[in-house]
Amino acid sequence: MKFFVPAAKDDIKAEQVYSALGQSLKAPITEKRIWKLQWRDNEIALESEVGKPLPPSYQTGKELVLAIFECENLYKIGTLSRGGVKGEPILVGKNSESSATYFSDIVNN
Repeated sequence: MKFFVPAAKDDIKAEQVYSALGQSLKAPITEKRIWKLQWRDNEIALESEVGKPLPPSYQTGKELVLAIFECENLYKIGTLSRGGVKGEPILVGKNSESSATYFSDIVNN
């Protein structure tokens, strides 16, 4: 699957939004982009995917995940109200119970 950012009209805008969000979150901008993240929190399996809403426990409604960034020892998940326009991102620790799938890992059908 090709890298995208929800609501970006084209590849150039997607790169601009991704870069701006990464700078806002103080996250590294790399060529390797996360599509989906799976992790456990208090023994509950959770999943976040670019272009889909966060799990209901985050109470962001139908707000879409804009990007997921891989930092040194954690992941940062950004939505409009969680790290995008306001607020703090969702932070997920990198450990044996977290797993990222990258856009480059997805095979188009």
